[in-house]
Amino acid sequence: MSSRIDELLKNQVRQAAKDGRKFNIVGGGSKAWLGRDSDGETLDISQHSGIADYDPRELVITARAGTPLQIIEDTLAESGQMLAFEPPYFGEYATLGGTIACGLSGPRRPYAGSARDFVLGCKLLNGKGEIMRFGGQVMKNVAGYDVSRLMAGAYGTLGVLLELSLKVLPRPASSVTLCHESNPNDAIQLMSGLLSKPLPVDGSCYYKGQCYIRLSGSKQSVIDAQKKLPGEVLSLRSQFWERLREHELSFFDNDKPLWRIVVKPASKPLPLEGEWLLDWGGAQRWLSSDASVETIRKIAQQFGGYATLFRGADRTGEVFQPLAQPLQLLHQRLKTSFDPDAIFNPGRMYAEL
Repeated sequence: MSSRIDELLKNQVRQAAKDGRKFNIVGGGSKAWLGRDSDGETLDISQHSGIADYDPRELVITARAGTPLQIIEDTLAESGQMLAFEPPYFGEYATLGGTIACGLSGPRRPYAGSARDFVLGCKLLNGKGEIMRFGGQVMKNVAGYDVSRLMAGAYGTLGVLLELSLKVLPRPASSVTLCHESNPNDAIQLMSGLLSKPLPVDGSCYYKGQCYIRLSGSKQSVIDAQKKLPGEVLSLRSQFWERLREHELSFFDNDKPLWRIVVKPASKPLPLEGEWLLDWGGAQRWLSSDASVETIRKIAQQFGGYATLFRGADRTGEVFQPLAQPLQLLHQRLKTSFDPDAIFNPGRMYAEL
């Protein structure tokens, strides 16, 4: 079944290259609104689904890109394991391929690693209609560039992900969230400071005057760490981290443009008008604001960071931080190498890609 779908996709891509047609790659469509608007016919990979290989003892899972993310996580949970980068779904039809292509990671990212860090290998269909394999199913040092990880965050502009191998980790035995009132400066100092302390922290957020710290690990390590930090235990029923991950908190429920700003964790509050939510120990800052694109990007750069227009406003302009010329040239060369006729997701990241 998998090989038959591979052949069908190969033929579609080769014919598109001959005809000068373009494709928008779609799995579940849960993240179709991310990035810039892109024109092209739909290339549906949702049927390219299923877990190809999983041995819990190896801490590796290999699955086809159209596999629903929920199936992946349910399968891992049965063996007491998880995707440690805590990926957001943004919809019930989220797939593994879309998750990696968008490169998004949840609240655990600063403590466990990003989506890219857990990609071990992939099978890819390039713009010439060739199926290529990169990486494998084990962590190892290699000479040269790790191409499989390059696909994380490429938004499908380099090729069609067909199969992925990911490293997984055991689920923590215990988890507790502490919550206390704070001001932005104190919360930033606490959250960024915890990034360098030997405590089992795997989530920290500042939202509506409250600082949230999540502790996860062995039961005893969580108990010991809890004694060293301020705050009352938050009820599990609040599902705070799941609601944060899926943008279901009230902060995200408005019509203003939503910006994702990444800076050094200890950076003081940025002088921008709007509503703020701080995540990732202070490194990822969500801003809901009507401030101009130029103002937001200028301030983010002044603090050594960058700003992405995550949701809302004009999706035909520069959604991602504009690239310096050397980086732009590198991106263009990669695009030409993998997709010489610019078939896949044209303009999804940048107009010239």
